[in-house]
Amino acid sequence: MSMVYQRVALIGLGLIASSMAHAMRQHGLVGQIVGYAKSPETRAAARELFCDKVCDTAAEAVQGADLVLFCVPVGAMGPLAAEIADHLAPGATVTDVGSVKAAVVEAIAPHIPQGVHFIPGHPLAGTEYSGPRSGFATLFQNRWWLLTPLAETDAGALLRLRNLLQGIGANVEEMEIEHHDLVLAVVSHTPHLIAYTMVGVADHMRRVSQQEVIKYSASGFRDFTRIAASDPTMWRDVFLTNKDAVLDILGRFAEELFVLQRAIRMGDGEQLHAYFTRTRAIRRGIIEAGQDTSAPDFGRASPAAGGGKEDKR
Repeated sequence: MSMVYQRVALIGLGLIASSMAHAMRQHGLVGQIVGYAKSPETRAAARELFCDKVCDTAAEAVQGADLVLFCVPVGAMGPLAAEIADHLAPGATVTDVGSVKAAVVEAIAPHIPQGVHFIPGHPLAGTEYSGPRSGFATLFQNRWWLLTPLAETDAGALLRLRNLLQGIGANVEEMEIEHHDLVLAVVSHTPHLIAYTMVGVADHMRRVSQQEVIKYSASGFRDFTRIAASDPTMWRDVFLTNKDAVLDILGRFAEELFVLQRAIRMGDGEQLHAYFTRTRAIRRGIIEAGQDTSAPDFGRASPAAGGGKEDKR
């Protein structure tokens, strides 16, 4: 595939940014990759691994870039957008990888100058690992990358961004902002909150059962711990910025949980079997859609092996 952007600026240099860099480089989609991160250690690692140039400020990193990607927690995007606003090149595209879209638009859009294209985005890909050394080029293969263009989005800029994302292997789809945040509350945000809660309960039990919970953890609990190992700063910001949708889905979850509690208490095996049959069909649908496999891989493959699994994002 031919080059899509001459100079890409990555603001934030963790898992998503490093995976983007490796993938763009592998497919020859960009000319130069410039990066910025707050931590000197992160900047040094990115300079070693995947960036052509690493800057000490975000403002310096975006100068001359025709694509700018915000790859930082949602809560950090507003101040960074204000910092880079006067340094963006005319005609450049600004996008992000945040798991929440309404809050991102509210934080970034006011700082985007005339002549610069802002196209919010969100890759549904990730692992429980973070940092510049955790990235790998195949992270986005056959994963969805949702774009939530604004009413005034330039069609040419949108097509160009789509070409880049498809070039790194992603399935690209457009979605309205509010609908995105509701869908992600169902498929990602609330499941993460439940995982954090279950692991928290297990931690309490471990203290009173001399670590038996950890010693005898079965595959279900291990999957919870994988999800609950995700970046705490990112997930703090997700729940604070998508709280209405998450609270709505949590309320529905509580109602479903009450139904199951009652069925167990009443010994209603028929209702339990019917419920579990319906939910089992969801798993089959995910496999048929190519978003996971039926392989009995209880110990998920690590990114080093090129097998990072989807995380929420």
